[in-house]
Amino acid sequence: MATERESMLQLAEEAFQSKTFDLAADIYECQLAGVGDPARRQELMVKRADALAFGGRLAEALAMYRQASEIERLGPGLLAKLIEYLSGSIRRQDGAGSQSGSPAGAEEAGAAGAPARPAADATGCGDADFFCRICLNFLFEPVTLPCGHCFCRKCLERETKDKERPVAVCKQCGFRVADVRGYRVNVVLSSLLAKWFPALHQAGRLRREGNGLYAEKKTEAALEKYNQAILIAPMDHILFSNRSQIHSSLKHYEKALRDAEMACCLKPDWSKGHIRKAQALVSLGRTEEALREYLLCVSIEPDCRLAKTEAHKLLSHLLAPVTDRVPEHISDYSNILSSRAHVKSSVCAPFQILSPNLLSSESSQRSTLLPPERSEVSEVKGQGKSEARMPGHCVLLKRKRRSTEEEEEERGDNHKRPRCEAAAVTDALSSAVSEVLDPTDLECSLCMRLFYEPVTTPCGHTFCLQCLERCLDHNPKCPLCKEELSDYLVQRKYCKTALMENLISKFLTAELMERQKIHQEEIAELSNLNKHVPIFVCTMAFPTVPCPLHIFEPCYRLMIRRCMETGTNCFGMCLGDELKGFADYGCLLEIRDVQFFSDGRSVVDTIGRRRFKVIQHRERDGYNTADIEYLEDVKVEGVAKRELQSLHDAVYDQALVWVNSLKAEQKERIEGHFGPMPEKDSELQASPNGPSWCWWLLAVLPLEGRAQLPFLALTSLKDRLSGIRKVLLFMAQSRHR
Repeated sequence: MATERESMLQLAEEAFQSKTFDLAADIYECQLAGVGDPARRQELMVKRADALAFGGRLAEALAMYRQASEIERLGPGLLAKLIEYLSGSIRRQDGAGSQSGSPAGAEEAGAAGAPARPAADATGCGDADFFCRICLNFLFEPVTLPCGHCFCRKCLERETKDKERPVAVCKQCGFRVADVRGYRVNVVLSSLLAKWFPALHQAGRLRREGNGLYAEKKTEAALEKYNQAILIAPMDHILFSNRSQIHSSLKHYEKALRDAEMACCLKPDWSKGHIRKAQALVSLGRTEEALREYLLCVSIEPDCRLAKTEAHKLLSHLLAPVTDRVPEHISDYSNILSSRAHVKSSVCAPFQILSPNLLSSESSQRSTLLPPERSEVSEVKGQGKSEARMPGHCVLLKRKRRSTEEEEEERGDNHKRPRCEAAAVTDALSSAVSEVLDPTDLECSLCMRLFYEPVTTPCGHTFCLQCLERCLDHNPKCPLCKEELSDYLVQRKYCKTALMENLISKFLTAELMERQKIHQEEIAELSNLNKHVPIFVCTMAFPTVPCPLHIFEPCYRLMIRRCMETGTNCFGMCLGDELKGFADYGCLLEIRDVQFFSDGRSVVDTIGRRRFKVIQHRERDGYNTADIEYLEDVKVEGVAKRELQSLHDAVYDQALVWVNSLKAEQKERIEGHFGPMPEKDSELQASPNGPSWCWWLLAVLPLEGRAQLPFLALTSLKDRLSGIRKVLLFMAQSRHR
């Protein structure tokens, strides 16, 4: 019997998973008949209620939840499915709105399963350069992660603290950062934002001061700071959200609710605003409304632990029996699901409720909307230039009186308004930047030119990528603050700072094109493997033979990096020469792999490709270069070819004898470094460099570099084979002595 019951319950679980909810509900109803244990009975009743809810039979589901709560108050674990259903209903309702042709609805639906985006970016009407992807607000104290994306410093710290994760995850690309506190504020970007948007920066500073006072439990002083900040930035949703929290601490719950409602109005898809509103509603005893806000928060951010926990508590309270009856107000639960209509109306018309009575202090009441005749840009006293006002002002100043007909028409097409208003916000920011932008604001402190491929170090300083790399070639420390960058150097995560690149490409197009032109000309020159070929002056290298190198000198670090940046991955290797600097013959090496160390050194795995003759010796940025021409063996035919084949086979056999005569330890070391001796080539003259075994043998024979160099210059395979035979004969005679 027990086995049959278990199989039926398993069948019910499978039916639920396959979305056959009616079948699952019927099975659970049958199983309830023979259960006497209260705890087990409550569990089955909740499961049946879950199946009824997901099957669209909400009234029956609520009745079953009530019955289950009569046995014992429902805990969070038993209400998880109900929370999932209710928040999912909000998302589904919103999705239905988007399918009916509302672009705004489609984007809100997408926001539920993805990181929240700034309003400007979500609409597609403008860029979100100046917004933090975490708080959806203007960047304050921006920190640049190794992936190149910027966020508010406090937002990053709060992400790791609130969500109890050891790492922070970039909201734009998913890059994971182990220690956010190790990254400092981007100095250049922070200074630019303070210069371009002084009002917003001042509001951010007041917010930070208010937070400090609130942490010290100086609540009244913190409230005054926030009042001042809202006067400066009356469209900042975070200011209203935080002031709502302060009012709650002072038990001013009505004021807390008004501020929370303003935050939700300004940023409807920001979950924290709805949490603040729900908390204020709970304090006012408006439990059902609070539950709606928590459910809406879960629909926006499904992983919001606080919203889920509080929704569980409120649902448990609402479903719990009072004396001998269940609260009547829970009977019409469709009222909870209607919250999306309220949210949609606030999305579509966020500015209609901006009236003085929503601002909770006298000073806030004085921050009413500026009259339309005021300009978007106000004159700063004591200065001869204009400064940008808060973007919200710019939006509101542009709004004109509309006729009744226009308003009625707009009500029929409300989804277009937030897109246009969001575009106006970003357009206002962009126009403010274009008016005050000075090209010198975006100059690299090392090359004193416009940033090209800007990268930001963990210590917060920004440089051109190539400028920083050249400095790190000499010293693994920040060129400005001397912060140790060894770990940053070994990781080689030189991602460009996205915001800086966007600003330059958008506002300094002509200057950027000039920089790109210069860079492309340099790359074209460096890519030429006939002229100005970089030369590593070190030892002998041969075609087809591996040549591992230890790179530690700054000039050669630069040389190797340039070879890789150009895509050629090639440089020349020559012996040193006291008179000319390096020999007249060498071998072109190809980079196969590079292993970097924390102090900037590297081990470069290369292999020989082509022989060359130096036409002209040159120098560039501390390392040698040369104009070269490549060498090829002269091919022979007929009798000469048969004689060459005979000589080749004889010398190859002679070479094998010498290699096999080596001690086991010697042979093992040679093969570990150069690999085993190559086999004979099927076609003797197929390669322009001749048989590869000849070069392998020359590399392992105990000859000095000066003795090896003539073999590299020979273009006659016969002469090379004859020379190798003489060396082998000499080695054999020396051994017999």
